[in-house]
Amino acid sequence: MRLIKTPKYVAHATRCACAAWALALLGACASQQSGYGVGPQAERQALLAQANRDPAPDTPGMYLGLIDRMQSQGLYFASLAHIDAYEKQYGVSPDSILLRADALRMTDQPDASASAYRELLQTPLAARGHRGLGLIAGGQGDFAGAASELEQAALFAPTDATVLSDLGYARLRAGDVVGARVPLMKAAELDPANLKIVSNIALFLLANGQASEAQALMNQQKLTLDVRAAIRSDAAKIAAAARSGAHAGSTGMSGAQSLLAAPARTVASAHGTTEPAPRLLQRFAQ
Repeated sequence: MRLIKTPKYVAHATRCACAAWALALLGACASQQSGYGVGPQAERQALLAQANRDPAPDTPGMYLGLIDRMQSQGLYFASLAHIDAYEKQYGVSPDSILLRADALRMTDQPDASASAYRELLQTPLAARGHRGLGLIAGGQGDFAGAASELEQAALFAPTDATVLSDLGYARLRAGDVVGARVPLMKAAELDPANLKIVSNIALFLLANGQASEAQALMNQQKLTLDVRAAIRSDAAKIAAAARSGAHAGSTGMSGAQSLLAAPARTVASAHGTTEPAPRLLQRFAQ
């Protein structure tokens, strides 16, 4: 006899599956966080000094590798100068366009960055182009537009955990909690130790009314207080987006939405004052 799955049955099964996945994640590899101090800054300064002192590498691949390493150290302005030098010597390529687009985005030049990302849409790096456009849209608060671009990126790169996580986060912020589940679960199984993805899963669980599972996940992964505060702040924004009618299906607030709508907490600084959670805690991967 065929079992007829009612909407109530499906909803219950979905919640059980999410809870089971969250509990399974509790046994996954714990994330490691880098320490604080002067180490990263000293590395960046040393890399910049080395780049300014040494001649440019003598092959295009080596030069692109140097620029990529500079960006991984946060030297985006310096990387723009080296991208100019690279393209003067070797010409423009999709790889150099991507490096330029990323540097422009990270140096707060969204219009120029978007123009560069669009140049990639007809190249083998189309997925990176759509993802970059999605990150720019999300940074400007257009989460529906961000989700649209990230959906295109996921079509080009269906196993890229970062793209899938960004897509899930964009859908959450647009108020589409149900639509966020599948890409986030894919991302989590593809890269279970990624702290950014873990925090997005916690956000999804909280937005989906599974507060105890979200709390257990954050405790097991030892998420810091500022990260937890940022997750709760985003959860309140998701509840507001859902109430605004983006995906309205009922009147009034559920118990979970009422909980999420509580004022977002601020983060206590080392000096005893309070301040908003830092921009670094945005769930979009950079």
